[in-house]
Amino acid sequence: MHATIRIYAASGDLVDRLVANESAIRDLLTGIDGFRMYHLLRTADGTASISIFDTEEGTAESTRVAADWIRENLPDYTGAPPQVVSGDVVVDF
Repeated sequence: MHATIRIYAASGDLVDRLVANESAIRDLLTGIDGFRMYHLLRTADGTASISIFDTEEGTAESTRVAADWIRENLPDYTGAPPQVVSGDVVVDF
């Protein structure tokens, strides 16, 4: 398994806007091969997401489609691009 964490610092109302579009985001991410799970977090500084797929290709695709979705559906979002951290899952329970 492979995981990607996207951290959107100082992202204002991004988390609320993503929650409001949960079904569209669910359809988008679950349509990527190897989807395992997705978590959206409201953090002290903004928003973070965790995506888990069977392969690194799946997490890379999720990062690409997430950026495209935000650009296309939230054109007024002015936050900085997220910090992206990815790696192999080595413990899972």
